[in-house]
Formats: sequence, C-alpha cells, structure tokens
Amino acid sequence: MIPVCRIEDLPEGESVRIEIDDVTPAIAVFRAEGGYYAVDDTCSHQDASLSEGWVEGCFVECPLHAALFDLRTGAPACLPARRPVRTHEVSVLDGMIHVRPAVREEAVA
Repeated sequence: MIPVCRIEDLPEGESVRIEIDDVTPAIAVFRAEGGYYAVDDTCSHQDASLSEGWVEGCFVECPLHAALFDLRTGAPACLPARRPVRTHEVSVLDGMIHVRPAVREEAVA
C-alpha cells in the first residue's frame, strides 16, 4: 500500500495525483460521493490528466475532450473514450488514504 495523504487534505470533489516510479503510470485519487477512488491518471482516449478533470458525482470528466469515466469501475460513460481506465484499491488507515496499485497486465503476443 502506498500512502497518499491524510483524509482532511483531500476535500470532497477533489483529486490528487501520485507518481510511484518511472515505470508505473501515475494514479489519480479522488474523494467523491463520500468515498475514495483511484484510477490511472491518463485518459484512455488521449493523453490528458484525469486528476485535472472535473468531478461530477462518481464520475470524472476528462479536461481535454469531456469524456466521462466512472470512478468506481473505470468504465467510460460517453464518447470519445471507448476503453476503460484501470482502477486501484483504496483504503483508509488511521486517517491516511492508501492506494494499492493494480497489477499491470502483460501484453499477450
């Protein structure tokens, strides 16, 4: 688990971007609808940071082309995005938000 921030440092409807290392994609952590969610920070439609998007309920709107992603599942809710973004496990321990990055799937040849 990777510590992100204290719960009081992430207001409702806001996000924080975390970078783990040079090979792991950045992760956007959101507080929405009273819960905490984490998805890959890069929009699956084009290279845009979802942490810079707008939170609407449990959805984030990409700041580049307005694609919506469900923060609970990573599924796109409208075009132009067609592919989901990967979700990550989030937990709160002693007032600190933690993320467990999903295992990256290897490409099948």
